[in-house]
Amino acid sequence: MSSSWRKKWVPHNRDPRERVFVRGVEISILRCGRELVLLASALLLAWTASAQHPSTASGQAFNGAKALDYTREFVSIGPRWPTSANHGKAEAYLRAHLQHDQLEEDAFTANTPIGPVNMRNFIVRFPGKKDGVIVLATHYETNYWLKNINFVGANDGGATTGLLLALADHFREQIARAKQLDGYSVWLVFFDGEEAIQSWSQSDSTYGSRHLAARWGRDGTLKRIKAFVLTDMIGDKDLDIQRETNSTDWLVSLVRQAAHKFGYDKYLFQREEAVEDDHLAFVNRGVPSIDIIDLDYGPNNSYHHTAQDTLDKVSAHSLTIDGDVILETIRLINQR
Repeated sequence: MSSSWRKKWVPHNRDPRERVFVRGVEISILRCGRELVLLASALLLAWTASAQHPSTASGQAFNGAKALDYTREFVSIGPRWPTSANHGKAEAYLRAHLQHDQLEEDAFTANTPIGPVNMRNFIVRFPGKKDGVIVLATHYETNYWLKNINFVGANDGGATTGLLLALADHFREQIARAKQLDGYSVWLVFFDGEEAIQSWSQSDSTYGSRHLAARWGRDGTLKRIKAFVLTDMIGDKDLDIQRETNSTDWLVSLVRQAAHKFGYDKYLFQREEAVEDDHLAFVNRGVPSIDIIDLDYGPNNSYHHTAQDTLDKVSAHSLTIDGDVILETIRLINQR
């Protein structure tokens, strides 16, 4: 692993075929003749799509376009490394969007290679009917050591922040209708300090997750967590989520099952590798955990931790896939 990269990456051969996924049926097929046969086929396909994606039929499909809007707004803040003015703006943005929920601001001081640094995790809780918690997490800051190259982290931190904010909208609507979620409570966590301050190591990285896992271990919260789901770098237009080998097997199986339901199989788990990330502090304490990560960003990973990690590399389509899979995974966890 390079000293400047926080995660392990292994080059591999990519499938040269273009990836296209269409949920609906194009109306232009009706112009090809034999209208009645084609119309019947179109209706059958539409019915099948609705059966595979019941949330679409009920008008509650995950809104990947909204997730991208949030990503755009958040990334427009600019680089947001710890100690910067923009980091304060990033905090203010999260606070403004979550202040009417059950929001906790988890402020702490991290001991870093540049000295003590004030950091802040954001935790928002959506209560459920069942006793237990599902945690969905991301990090939101950018790299301190990349502060001089205008690194905005559109995919790395930005996209998954937008994803979780759109998921917050989804859960907020459910709470407004029914007061509680149908299954376990869902907590969204926006970690600070995932990136190294100077050079990735066990002591110079994942400050926010290490702090929170330790705190929740002391106060007994970890015992309530049924699943910890980390999201990272999965707004990439060319989505290729790896099977992270430190992740809990049964959670990996549920995510695979969720993806299969929507026909998303080709976007997930085509290869596997071990990744050092925010989930390890929870894995090491026995919490069922998964890192949903696409650590193959650009040709030969050339966009990772560079000024090329910009909004044009992120898509609403990928964020829709992410949201659909996560919501279905939550449903499957609730059924266990």
